[in-house]
Amino acid sequence: MHKTLIALTIAAAATLTWFAPTGTPRAQTAVPAEVLKELASTGKLRAGINTGNSVLAQKSAAGELGGVSVDLARELGKRLGVPVELVEFKAAGESFAAMGKGQTDIAFFAIEPKRAAEVTFSPPYAVIDGAYMVPKDSPLQTPADVDKPGIRVGVGLGSAYDLFLTRTLKNATIVRAKVGGGQASIDLFYAEKLDASAGVRQPLEAHAKTNPNVRVMKEPFMAIQQAMGVPPGRPAAARYVRDFVEEMKKNGFVAAGLKRSGQSPDLVAPAATN
Repeated sequence: MHKTLIALTIAAAATLTWFAPTGTPRAQTAVPAEVLKELASTGKLRAGINTGNSVLAQKSAAGELGGVSVDLARELGKRLGVPVELVEFKAAGESFAAMGKGQTDIAFFAIEPKRAAEVTFSPPYAVIDGAYMVPKDSPLQTPADVDKPGIRVGVGLGSAYDLFLTRTLKNATIVRAKVGGGQASIDLFYAEKLDASAGVRQPLEAHAKTNPNVRVMKEPFMAIQQAMGVPPGRPAAARYVRDFVEEMKKNGFVAAGLKRSGQSPDLVAPAATN
């Protein structure tokens, strides 16, 4: 049945057109059978969406998912000519685990060496700051100040910044929220009276605007490269997704998606060099 479905999908995909951001129709080329087999073996594209990163994915009061990662998943589904199933996760670690269990075909992750054995990453489509939030009167002024004995830093469990700081902090102590996601890290900061909270800059700055007793450092401690990921051992899918991401950056799709969801189009990653 799957072979028949894939054959029908290829025939349908060959006739599709899509519209560039300028509104100019562009012919949709047929999707290779191997790509469909690796990305949509169930007849649909199962996309893991991490709402813990509010820069890339948001959930409305009505429960609808949106944001640039959702836009990219839906556009990829259009290219493949298959339905898209959005699978929501509250944190990147949860999405990563689900892909390892075969529950998703693509997902959106920060590029991280520790994940590379279990995810094949596309080039980044966006780059965002990892930043520290600290008490307003804290003597900590730069990321280098944070890595000192006795300093406690809160992170979301399994987040990109958890993995990065685990590798790079030599003296400070990392305190992990039991669940991932940016809000969990902020909550932990207050509950444990920590010296710093690590997270994505934009939600930290949004929170700091509501509390005059905290501030966000101007200097980031890392650049978080956000990419699409596919399970390992799917070379045709990996090549297709790589080319797709590069095209979506070049034609303005990613910038438009970021702007539409209230984010800066300046977050678009540069073109890949290899």
